Amino acid sequence: MYLVLQREGDEKPTRWRYDFKKLMSVEREDIERRTGKNFAQFTQDVLQGNSLCRRALLFTYLRRDHPKTRFEDVDFGWGELTLEYSKQEFETMRENVLESLHGDELAAALAAIDKNIETAFDDTEAAAEGKAPLPIAE
Repeated sequence: MYLVLQREGDEKPTRWRYDFKKLMSVEREDIERRTGKNFAQFTQDVLQGNSLCRRALLFTYLRRDHPKTRFEDVDFGWGELTLEYSKQEFETMRENVLESLHGDELAAALAAIDKNIETAFDDTEAAAEGKAPLPIAE
């Protein structure tokens, strides 16, 4: 999964690999202080769209690139920040639904996943182009 910041006017989005297991303990503790949530609740709230949690996550990644970034300066339009699955993650989901769903549920799930696969970010293309590995946070 990726945290993606696409500001109006930017040619390309900024994309960070989001893997909560890869956050450093200092980052996790800072997130807990800023949000008032334990880390397990934070990870759920990020996925459910909690504004403060997504802002704290964005701050964590921005601070990695720009250590002097202040939390108060982190602001974004709601449509500018998204969480996105990669093409490979959608392919894994597709395999899982093939094993667990049947009939109309399977058909609907496959249609939705296949539609997303078409436009999802391709991890293998990024690696093949020689791009540096992306930061990871979960």
